[in-house]
Amino acid sequence: MKTNKLTIFLIVLMLCSTIFSQEEQNLSSLFISKELKENANAVVRLNELVITVEAVDQLTIKQKRIVTVLNKLGKDHIDAYKHYNNDTKITRLSAIIYDALGNKVKKYSKNDFQDVSAIDGGTLYSDSRVKFLEHTPTSYPYTVVFESEEKNSSTGFIPKWFPIENYYLATEKSVYIINNPQNIPFRKREKNFNGFSIKNSSTDTNLNYVLTNQQAIKPEYYTLNFEEFVPNLTIALNQFSLKNIKGKASNWKEFGKWRYEYLKNGNDIVSESIKSEVNNITKGIKDPILKAKAIYSYMQNRTRYISVQEGIGGWKPIPANKVHELGYGDCKGLTNYTKALLDAVGVESHYSVVWAGSAKKNVYSDFSSMQGNHVILNIPNNGNDIWLECTSQTMPFGFLGDFTDDRDVLVITPEGGVIKRTSAYINKDNLQVTKASIKLLPEGSISAQLERKSYGTQYDNKYHIENYTQKELNKYYKTDVWSYNNNLEIEDIKHINDKEKVEFTESLNVKIEKFATVRDSSYLFKLNVFNRVTSVSKKYRNRQRSLEIERGFTDKDEFTFSIPQGYTTTYLPENINITNKFGSYSIHFEKIDDTSFKYIREFSLLKGIYPKEDYEVYRKFRKTVAKYDNLRTELTKL
Repeated sequence: MKTNKLTIFLIVLMLCSTIFSQEEQNLSSLFISKELKENANAVVRLNELVITVEAVDQLTIKQKRIVTVLNKLGKDHIDAYKHYNNDTKITRLSAIIYDALGNKVKKYSKNDFQDVSAIDGGTLYSDSRVKFLEHTPTSYPYTVVFESEEKNSSTGFIPKWFPIENYYLATEKSVYIINNPQNIPFRKREKNFNGFSIKNSSTDTNLNYVLTNQQAIKPEYYTLNFEEFVPNLTIALNQFSLKNIKGKASNWKEFGKWRYEYLKNGNDIVSESIKSEVNNITKGIKDPILKAKAIYSYMQNRTRYISVQEGIGGWKPIPANKVHELGYGDCKGLTNYTKALLDAVGVESHYSVVWAGSAKKNVYSDFSSMQGNHVILNIPNNGNDIWLECTSQTMPFGFLGDFTDDRDVLVITPEGGVIKRTSAYINKDNLQVTKASIKLLPEGSISAQLERKSYGTQYDNKYHIENYTQKELNKYYKTDVWSYNNNLEIEDIKHINDKEKVEFTESLNVKIEKFATVRDSSYLFKLNVFNRVTSVSKKYRNRQRSLEIERGFTDKDEFTFSIPQGYTTTYLPENINITNKFGSYSIHFEKIDDTSFKYIREFSLLKGIYPKEDYEVYRKFRKTVAKYDNLRTELTKL
C-alpha cells in the first residue's frame, strides 16, 4: 500500500515541531526544580566553557551560557559580556531572550551589543573595551541564552573555573573543558572541591569538569571570603605568551626571573641629571631606610597616580624616565620609578605583585601563574621588610593599610620570584584612643571637648578626612560616626596627621541638645556618648560557615563627666569585666569628687577563625557589648 506523500510530510513536520518545542520548553522556568529556586535570584541552566590551546600564543575560547532570571535582582547574574583588546578578538557573539514558558522573545547579534571602554575615567589610555548585552525585560522570569567565541594571542591567563559564581545564584550545570592538542605542559590547582557535586573525567592532556545541581548560597556575616570556600580551578601553561612576549616557567623562581627580565629591559633607567638630583637629596644620609624615606617623599611630592592599560602596559611599567618627565604613572610605573630612584642612591628594593583590596587575598604560594591586580615596593630590612604604596601622595612611609596588608605577595628579584607576606595590622595595632571632657548642663544638654587618636587600620579609615570641607566633615561626624546622637552640633574641628608616628588626631568641641532626660528630681543620661556599639550581629538558625574576625582592634575610651550644680551621683553602676576567646570588654567607674566622675571603657576583638558553632556565642558577646554601651545612669537633686 502506498503511503500518502502529504501524510509523510505532515508527520515529519509534526516531529520536527515537537523536537523544536521540546528544546524551547526546556528553557521554561517551569523546568527548574523547587530546590534550585530556593534563595535564588537567578539560575544558571548551563555555563559551558570550552578552551582550546591551539599554540603557545593562541587560545580559542567558546562559551554557551543560559541563565534564567527569576526577579529584578537576578539581572546582575546574566554576565552576557565579553572584553576585547588588541590581542583578543571576538569572532562570534549572540544572545536570545526567552519568556517564562520558553518562547523566543528577541534575538541579539554581535552588532546589537553595547560597545564601550572597559576602563573608567581615571585611566589615561587603554585598548581594553567590552561588548555587553543591554536588555530591558517586560516580565519575570525570563531566560537569556548567550553564546560567544574569541581568539586570544595571550596565553598567560587561562580563564579560571568558578562553577559557583556568586551568592543567591543556583547552578544546574557548569562545564569546563580544556583541549590541548599540542600537548603543551600545564599545571592545575584544584581548591575546595570536596563536598560539591563535581565530576572529573579529565585525561593527562585534556581537562573535563562538570558541576551539577548546586543550590544557591546565602551570604553570612563575619565569615571567609567567597573564594575561600567555593570550588575553583586554576590552570597555567609552562610555556606561554603575554602580549607577544614569550615566557617559560613552572615555579615562582622561574616565573619571577622571566618577569624581572621583561621589567628591566631599559625601563628602570633614569638620566644622569635625575641621579644627581636624588643623590643631592640623600647627601649625608648613611642609613638606607632614611634614604628610602627621603626618596619616597620626593616621589610623592612630584607625581600623581593615573592608570595606563594599553598593550603590555597592563603588565609592564612605563619607563622610569618617562614617569619622571610626565609626573604621573599607574601602580606599575610609579613603583618601578621609585625603585629606579632607590637604585640610584644605592638602596635595594623589589617590585612586588599583590592582590589588593580590603578583603584579603593571597597570591598562591604553591602555584606560579599570572596573578595579582596591583603592585607595591618591597625594601629588605634584615628580616623586617618595609613595604611602600607608591600610588598615594599622602600615605606614610612604610604604611600599607588594609588595601594590601597581611597577605602573600610575589616579590620579583634578579634571582627570581619569592613569596613574602606584607605587614599585618591586627588586634591592638588597630587602636583608637578617645578622651573627652563632658559637661552636663542643667537643662539636659551637654558640651564636650574630645580628642580621638587612631592607629593601624583605624588610622587608615580616618586620615583621608583631613581633606574634607567643613560641610563634608559635619556630615561625616553626624551621619557616619555619631548617628545615634540626635541634635549634635560640631562647634570646632582640628586634625593632626602625624605621618612619623602614623597617628591621626581629631580634636573637636561638640554640643548635643536634649541629651539627658530631666525630671523633677532626676537627671537620666547614657554614659557612652562617643563610641557606642548600636548594632547586633545577625542571627542564623543554621549557620553554614566558619566565623572569621579578619583583623581585630582595640578601642580605649575615657570620659570625664562634670555634674550640673544642684545634682549628685547617688550611685555609679557596677564595673563590668568580660573576657573570652573573641576578645574582651570592660567598663570601670572612678569617682573624682562630688561634682565629677570618670567612665573608662575598653573593647577588643581578636583576629581569628572559629568553628561555625561558635558564631552564636560571638553574637551574644556582641549583643552584651551593645547592651552595656547603652547603659544609663541617674543623678538626683540635692
